[in-house]
Amino acid sequence: MAVTQSGAFGLTLRDAGTGTIVLNYDLETHKTAMFTNSITPNFDTNTAYGVSPFNANEVSGTGYTAGGKLLITTTFAIASSLLVFDAANLAWTVSTITNARCALIYADALAGNNAICLINFTADFSTVADTFNLNFSASGILIFDYS
Repeated sequence: MAVTQSGAFGLTLRDAGTGTIVLNYDLETHKTAMFTNSITPNFDTNTAYGVSPFNANEVSGTGYTAGGKLLITTTFAIASSLLVFDAANLAWTVSTITNARCALIYADALAGNNAICLINFTADFSTVADTFNLNFSASGILIFDYS
């Protein structure tokens, strides 16, 4: 079991595209929860936070709350034939977090806590009474190329 890549979750994209769910990327109710490398995400079949594999192996510790942190300053914009989902960087201050390997961004406002995307850190990161920073790419968190 391991986290090997970043990506968007197909079932959430499909359900948003067919109107089964109403996913507003611009909401500031989306959350980011961090997990250890003990999970194996499947971008075709995983559905949500709180559902396997995201119902176990969430990081814990001082300064971290189960369920994660709210995304703020979210945007969903068009830029040069791309749809770009972005938000402000996150910081868990004065935290003691062990072996964070990935971050799950999910739609907390939806009843199903639908998984939007996963960010693989490519290594385990920890803090001891320090700030855990999650800095998103300057290009955006999730990019859809429609050209």
